[in-house]
Amino acid sequence: MKIFTLLILSLFTTLLSAQVQTGKASFYGDKFEGRLTASGEPYYHKNATAAHRNLPFGTMLKVTNLANNKVAYVKVNDRGPFVSGRIIDLSKSIAHKLDFVAAGVADVVIEVLETDDLSAPNIEEPIASVSETANNSSNTITTPPVESEFYELAIDRVKPDWIGVQIGSFQELANLIRLADNLKISYQKEVTVQVKTINGVKIYSLILGKFNTRSKAENFRDHFEKKYPDCFIVDLTTS
Repeated sequence: MKIFTLLILSLFTTLLSAQVQTGKASFYGDKFEGRLTASGEPYYHKNATAAHRNLPFGTMLKVTNLANNKVAYVKVNDRGPFVSGRIIDLSKSIAHKLDFVAAGVADVVIEVLETDDLSAPNIEEPIASVSETANNSSNTITTPPVESEFYELAIDRVKPDWIGVQIGSFQELANLIRLADNLKISYQKEVTVQVKTINGVKIYSLILGKFNTRSKAENFRDHFEKKYPDCFIVDLTTS
């Protein structure tokens, strides 16, 4: 097991810090086609929309499938999912775009985008199906503008002897670094990254805080899980 402590010394970025959540995504069944969502808008599988339990209607999200790093952009216009362990319901066209229709669910990272974030496409427009795209040779794909981020890191390999709160796991380091920076600034707690290899795939788990008792870790988790409901305690004294 490899443990690294990430100390974010400075941040130079053209992106605003995003609220990030990790968990499982599912998608709408065909029976919901045309039905009204909680926002009053009808659901159509071609639209880039999603259901979330508490984000405001109209919130724009970047959704990344952790299994294949495919990305899609959606707008929240409904409430749900109401199944334990799931954090978002996506329209079926977005599930196709993220390539998890056959699996039914996927582990994803969702990031709240600012309304003026130019890296997101116009998600108000419906997503054309494969057949529609093939029949319309004039369709073009617009590449989002390239943006750069710079982080200065001090990395120390450590042998942990503390208890922390795990926030999420990632395959893409960029998502982890953004969240680590945001958390360190917001909560003034040290950030530790656990590197694991599962079935040949590197997984990076983000752990916040260094507590010497479980009760202290539980108190922090109870406050923290309001924003990150999937967080949990990890006891690194036994690793």
